Amino acid sequence: MKITVIGASRGIGRKVVDYALERGHEVRAVARSADKIEIDSDRLEKLAGDATEPEVLAQAVAGADAVVLTLGVPRDLRVLRPTTLFSSVTQALIPAMQDAGVKRLLTVTGFGAGDSFEKLSLPEKFTMKAILGRAYADKNVQEELIRNSGLDWTIARPGILTDTGMTGKYNVLVDRDSWRQGIMSRSDVAHFLVHAAEDGSHIRETPALQK
Repeated sequence: MKITVIGASRGIGRKVVDYALERGHEVRAVARSADKIEIDSDRLEKLAGDATEPEVLAQAVAGADAVVLTLGVPRDLRVLRPTTLFSSVTQALIPAMQDAGVKRLLTVTGFGAGDSFEKLSLPEKFTMKAILGRAYADKNVQEELIRNSGLDWTIARPGILTDTGMTGKYNVLVDRDSWRQGIMSRSDVAHFLVHAAEDGSHIRETPALQK
């Protein structure tokens, strides 16, 4: 496949790049610092640019079989600031994909986004609002944009993220009654995203990913 990864330079996005290349796919890695990705492969195209710019996105999605959107939450005090990053990139990406005739979109928000918030315990809800509330308010907008896009989307909602290795063994909880908070490695989120792209699985679903 030809897979475009937006947010490719770190976190889950970088794990997707690594695993998609390992699986033999062609990858277009999109990030402001994409040119600094230390991978030398004929199957990797590095596209450095701002993912809110229509010109960058038109180049990013051209000829892609699937687009994987993996924008991360800052791991410092910037997480406390209001943001529109997630919705702004998504709002620019959807028409770029529509214009290019690319239908398959996979993205990562997080457990607690959208209608999964109701499945958090009271302490978890308090912590979520206090620390991640501003970021997740924008992720909620992002999810709504994707749901209304007409694309073949999958919204993955992993639990608390870790940097442990890939196992390929985790729970994909599709039924709302089964949703729960948990932990999930970034590498295993990448595993899920690449295989869902390959298989065309979980279209128009919001699976919770947990160990």
